[in-house]
Amino acid sequence: MTQNVVVIGGGYGGIAVAKALDDIARVTLVEPREAFVHNVAALRAVVDPAWQEKIFIPYGGLLAHGSIRRDRATLVSATSVELASGDRLPADYVVLATGSSGPFPAKIEDPSRGGADLARLRDNLLRASHVLLLGAGAVGLEMAGEITSAWPGKTVTVVDPGSDLLAGRFPAEFRGILRDQLSALGVHLKLGSRLRTQPEPEAGSVRPFTVTTDEGEVIAADLWLPCFGGSVDTGYLDPALAAARQPDGRLAVTPQLNVFGQDRVYAVGDVTAVPEMKMARNAGQHAEVVAANVRARILGQGDPVAYEPAADAIVLPLGPAGGASYEASVGVLGAADTARFKSTFYLERYREMLGTADSLAG
Repeated sequence: MTQNVVVIGGGYGGIAVAKALDDIARVTLVEPREAFVHNVAALRAVVDPAWQEKIFIPYGGLLAHGSIRRDRATLVSATSVELASGDRLPADYVVLATGSSGPFPAKIEDPSRGGADLARLRDNLLRASHVLLLGAGAVGLEMAGEITSAWPGKTVTVVDPGSDLLAGRFPAEFRGILRDQLSALGVHLKLGSRLRTQPEPEAGSVRPFTVTTDEGEVIAADLWLPCFGGSVDTGYLDPALAAARQPDGRLAVTPQLNVFGQDRVYAVGDVTAVPEMKMARNAGQHAEVVAANVRARILGQGDPVAYEPAADAIVLPLGPAGGASYEASVGVLGAADTARFKSTFYLERYREMLGTADSLAG
């Protein structure tokens, strides 16, 4: 008898699990958006109109046998998924892959207006004279690199309460390379500084303002963007599943990526409390483990596969020709290697997965 697998969420982990199990189960992917959003390339799409539409990829070619329900899960249990439309889906296995949300443009929640939002922000950045970015994590640094590479000479200031880039994570050599490149791009770093109040204008709009740091320094700019923070929503879980919810909303999982206390409910990606960086690559590796474990259960063959939390690794571009990368087995790599790694932002991989014939077409 064919088993029902319901995957909640069509992000990086969700599409990978759904695709991997499409040949062996009746897969239903529940996703309210009309298209997959390749957020990995979102910051490039801010400054380069050639990327504006590429990052939105229709779901239509993902599944050969299963189905995609453009709907939202409102109540998920171990055996069923209730949808906002009022429909109820029976489930033999459930995979939670609802990801995380965060500030635009690093996270684009609505593909139907994503292109217009990107174009509007690009126009505003073009008109702005001084851009203030709040956060010296990966998003803030990448955004600074994209802006100053696209518009050399534009003033960009990055403010962060931490004393070092990326909160001091990764080797000093890696952070040093980033500092040198940011300096060469003209980016002003104000680390160890906290603003007394948030800028008054709407984020991404063009309007002169001033802010003051705790040290009393006044910064005058005319556009600002938040480049920190993120959250997960697991409010759709029934009480039995919600018992695994941690204070930050993420879900405790077993080494096999079962939601804690559940035999047939799994979680992948940002929604998990796995102690590692929240990255598309890691979500894909979660998906491989979950797909293998569900397949083994359905076939009654093989032992469960355990997931080993990923060590810190990063590929951080600073515009099309800059950036730095780090992985323990390779070490620190500079601008040329990083630019090569991120030349396509792995777009072809996801277009192929989603069944788009021309992997790099507009």
